[in-house]
Amino acid sequence: MTPIVPASEGRMTASISAGELFEQQRERLGLRWLAGQRGERRVLEAVETVARRPSLAGYLNIIYPNKVQILGTEELAWLDALDARARWETIEKIIQFRPLALVVSKDQTCPEDLRIAAEESETPLWASPRRGHELLNLLQYHLARALAPRVTLHGVFMEIYSIGVLITGESGSGKSELALELVTRGHRLVADDAPEFTQIAPDVLDGTCPEMLQDLLEVRGLGVLNIRQMFGDTAVKNNKYLRLIVHLAKPMSEPKPMGIERLIGDSGVRRVLDLDVPMITLPVMPGRNLAVLTEAATRLHSLRMKGLDPAAAFIARHSNFLERGDS
Repeated sequence: MTPIVPASEGRMTASISAGELFEQQRERLGLRWLAGQRGERRVLEAVETVARRPSLAGYLNIIYPNKVQILGTEELAWLDALDARARWETIEKIIQFRPLALVVSKDQTCPEDLRIAAEESETPLWASPRRGHELLNLLQYHLARALAPRVTLHGVFMEIYSIGVLITGESGSGKSELALELVTRGHRLVADDAPEFTQIAPDVLDGTCPEMLQDLLEVRGLGVLNIRQMFGDTAVKNNKYLRLIVHLAKPMSEPKPMGIERLIGDSGVRRVLDLDVPMITLPVMPGRNLAVLTEAATRLHSLRMKGLDPAAAFIARHSNFLERGDS
């Protein structure tokens, strides 16, 4: 059984600025600046405080302030009902919390004192024709993905039989050659060399390719190949969920004990961010068809995910045979 292998060496701290969020959601949410445009460089980082009680986006809250504060009809009516002193103190609190942005829903008229305070404090203040709950859902989803934990791993990420498979191994183990052969067999390339994985849900790792490496595969002796141009659009895929790791290992000088491993194979898990990803190790030796073995490993993983384990079934059959023999 292969031990758990940590994979935190390429972990990145994600962040997003107010300007980036505005540009990314401007068309979809119909955003426009009301005040505080000089605060477009205000940054929200994926640090521990983001995961605590304040939400990434939510309706106006001055007790547990959200990172993006949404002002709907009820919130503006509540502000209007305050006396002058309480209103001034409330707006001061809103600004002092340094939100990434304030968003007024349904293109409502923004209070002048709030607009002035946002301009003076360089707090981004936007307006949108969308309703408050639409802004809440879309901004919360977008920020959660943008600030999700992510890591860069060394290997080739592919879609094999509709399953996301990361092929890893030491330099020169044949990862790229294996990926090229798998592409010729009808499977699809997601990323070569440095795929990026984002934990978008507690049990989901989404793998993508850096823009610089899009559609490219480096093969020793051939150089850099453009897989999309050579094999067509169906040979590449933009993203895929990581479900299996196939590790190519050079054989050790001393043979391993040939016991139960002959039945169950060399399988284990590898820790990627907060998830344990199943891993199957394939020894690289002359004459082995690694493409066929990788396809078989993927099919075996699919069976195990369905609760079917050929090795366990054989062991049970063997035990039953011995019991019948003793009787």
